Amino acid sequence: MENCLFCKIASHELKANFIYEDDNVMAILDIHPSATGHTMVIPKVHAKNMLEIEDSAIPELFATVKKVLHLLKDSLNPNGFTIGINHGKISGQEIDHLHIHLIPRYEGDRGNSVQSVVNFSAEDRLNGLKKLILKNN
Repeated sequence: MENCLFCKIASHELKANFIYEDDNVMAILDIHPSATGHTMVIPKVHAKNMLEIEDSAIPELFATVKKVLHLLKDSLNPNGFTIGINHGKISGQEIDHLHIHLIPRYEGDRGNSVQSVVNFSAEDRLNGLKKLILKNN
């Protein structure tokens, strides 16, 4: 993608703080980190989100997530991680290129869980919601 920031980083047209790279995937430190060691794992092939990436690229992408988690755990010794993907503008995706955030978590960091992102009202019954989701499948 001609104007994609992450594609320019993948081709080394722009600099970034790489902590892992192979032919298909890269991991770079986030320039606006939420925590010490906040890293993004990014496929080098342009895909806007999880719905657009080729199925064949997913295993290597998530294997890299695991490799980078080990790297961060071994070097920074966090108490845990929050792992997330912002999918679409409404969710906070700022760059239209799939990337997975690995956010090391530390005791007392005042962060919250993934479930705290949205406060869903439990008005919908689960069975009705399940039927709606599975309706066309």
